[in-house]
Amino acid sequence: MDEKREISRRTFLKSMLAATAAATVLPKLSLADSALFNSKTLTVWSCGGLAETFTEVNAMYEKKRGVSINYTGAFAGALGKSLLGGSATTDVFAGRVLKLAQSLRKNGKMAYFKPLCFTEYVIVTPADNPAGIQTIDDLAKPGVRIILPLGASPPGGDAVANIIKNAGIDQAVRSNMLEKESCVIKMMPKVVKGTYDASIVERRLTTMPAYEGKVHIVPIDEKFFPPGPRTFTIGVMNSAPDRALADDYVNFLCDKDAQDAFQRHGFIPAYSPKGKLLIEKFGVKD
Repeated sequence: MDEKREISRRTFLKSMLAATAAATVLPKLSLADSALFNSKTLTVWSCGGLAETFTEVNAMYEKKRGVSINYTGAFAGALGKSLLGGSATTDVFAGRVLKLAQSLRKNGKMAYFKPLCFTEYVIVTPADNPAGIQTIDDLAKPGVRIILPLGASPPGGDAVANIIKNAGIDQAVRSNMLEKESCVIKMMPKVVKGTYDASIVERRLTTMPAYEGKVHIVPIDEKFFPPGPRTFTIGVMNSAPDRALADDYVNFLCDKDAQDAFQRHGFIPAYSPKGKLLIEKFGVKD
């Protein structure tokens, strides 16, 4: 990710945050049990794609437990690299791509991880769907004005490239592609305004206040989805100074209230019926 794109992403995340205000079964603590915590502060990192949801669930947890959360949402690859290299630490890390969590466990950085949620991809068009897009095959029709985030970070760029390839429409769609965008946040307004007829994005983007209700959504058969970027996990780091607090936070995010928040933000909760099927399908186990 180049420096300009990373700065743009961080600026967007900051504005959104300001605007929106284990293998082992761990015990669930009641509010009265909060005295068991040695610390009143918890440090939490997540990949940037989870930032809007974490803003909501962190506020819920702070209210429930009376603790303060120091939260950072940024590019998962950079965060994971700093954790693996030992140049930085956090108490809890929620990352994308199962292999990252597995690497943190293998290298002794993470105590355990759990499945958190899954993402899915959809076609978005202007609200009136001027090109009449009904299936992914329609993106290959001559004259459809396409914009794709092929220059974006792997979850947005490589995943979309693999989707059109798996659907057998790669060349036709690329012929219709009038612009290759490096940032999905910059791309979405161009679809909303009707500059382009269609794009492919993660469903979570359609739930953001700037775009919710302003685009038409067309489902994509998940058989075309590459499995790698779909999985998000959450885990406690071995460096966490208050293990009881970190464990309690992870349990909270895997319980119904927090999982419902992930669903509202366009994710598939890990502990929903569909999420449980995906856990088995992708082998998301510590």
